[in-house]
Amino acid sequence: MRTVPNTSAEARELYSLLREPHLQALISTHDMVAQKDYDPVLPPIPDNLPDDEEAMRIVCLVKNKQQLGATIKRNGITGEIFVARVIHGGLADRSGLLHAGDRITEVNGYSVNGLEPEQVIERLARSQGTLMFKVVPITDRPVNNQTIVSNGMFTDLPFPDYSPQQDPAIPCAEAGMDFRKGDLLEIVDQSDSLWWQAKKLPSTSACAGLIPSTNLLRRKQKEFWCTNIEGIYLTGFRRSLRLCRRQSLNTGSSQQSFYTRSGYNALNNPYEEVVRYQRNPQDKHRLVALVGPSGVGVNELRRRLIKINPVTFQGAVPHTTRAARSYEESGKEYHFINRELFENMVYNNRFLEYGEYKDNFYGTSRDAVKDVLNSGRICVIDIEPHAIQSVRTHELKAYIIYVKPPTAERMKETRKDAQITTNYYDNRPFKEEDFQEMEEAARKMESHYCQFFDSVMVNDGLQDSCVQLLRAVRRAQDEPQWVPASWIRPTEEF
Repeated sequence: MRTVPNTSAEARELYSLLREPHLQALISTHDMVAQKDYDPVLPPIPDNLPDDEEAMRIVCLVKNKQQLGATIKRNGITGEIFVARVIHGGLADRSGLLHAGDRITEVNGYSVNGLEPEQVIERLARSQGTLMFKVVPITDRPVNNQTIVSNGMFTDLPFPDYSPQQDPAIPCAEAGMDFRKGDLLEIVDQSDSLWWQAKKLPSTSACAGLIPSTNLLRRKQKEFWCTNIEGIYLTGFRRSLRLCRRQSLNTGSSQQSFYTRSGYNALNNPYEEVVRYQRNPQDKHRLVALVGPSGVGVNELRRRLIKINPVTFQGAVPHTTRAARSYEESGKEYHFINRELFENMVYNNRFLEYGEYKDNFYGTSRDAVKDVLNSGRICVIDIEPHAIQSVRTHELKAYIIYVKPPTAERMKETRKDAQITTNYYDNRPFKEEDFQEMEEAARKMESHYCQFFDSVMVNDGLQDSCVQLLRAVRRAQDEPQWVPASWIRPTEEF
């Protein structure tokens, strides 16, 4: 351009702009990207490497505000530093270059031989910009399958919720994730037998956190049992029952005898795998089971719901050994059977729950519930909390609605003219101790069973509560819900 005579002012200005450093850098960057010439340039491999030299990998990561997302450990015998775990979704994981089990030999050109993990972490924290690791890669990397689980934790541990800051056993509290009983967790890494990696759903975080594995929680449970021999059994939730005081046919048995084998296992399984389920309109309806402390109004809500639309809703006809009264018809109010047949049905596990009241047995059978569902109606029952596992099966697909009492002041206001059925009186007015007992029973139910509640409603008033209940029942039948994976992929009948 300089040799061309009479260049215009515009050409000279263009030449000046093209010579600007920032524009030269932009053009150079464009050419590099177009030619894919942006990989790090490594020095050539020497020709005189020994045959037994270990394969090395040089990993370069650009440090930003996000954590590296990896933990390290030191071999107590050799002193070598290894990558203990790579946190799913973190910087190291997204790079795909660092893996659990890789042996780190250098960090930013400095050997880590003889250093403690804390010293290596301190050196990384001081580094700015690019982090360069020289590692000996692990040969076999585990393959992880993602799983969605519902957290139940253990009912008899002193910590129903989990906080990594309060767990001295966690290898890195900063990498831990706190969660509450009943939370939905996406397990993204189970390669460590003690510490899994998970995300809470719904989640806005790209990075997973450490949670105790099933094996570790069971170990904690055994330790707790060994140090707390007394007080680990569940006590009865109700002194006053709607129909009868549920108890075992063996009158000397404790409340513990109510749990079936499958129910006990589910209660003591900290994580339950769940899947998204949408009921097909052609399928049978899901069973609706109401749970709540005595006096909260569970039975009245069930009765009113059926009365609103008896074509759609129906209760299961219970069995009893009581003699039929003159106006009663077998199969309508009750199925009237003798004691021997009732005990035979109990022995063959045909009841969802049963009990004794005034020397007569009462029970809700599986067949009675199936009869309603097979008729095309929605079966609505109320059960004791220990019977939850009896209805949470592939066949019934129960939707559990927990009816919670309102505040003590509101209970006194709404139940001042109501009556309660107790062990000693068929009907009597509510007393102050009934409200206290209801609050305590509700607290225990939520503590032990909240992970099984699909919906929670407060019975602040029967009219409003009926509307809430109707909406919950419609959601159960028409909207996608999280259900146990065994319902969709059943391996055994509970």
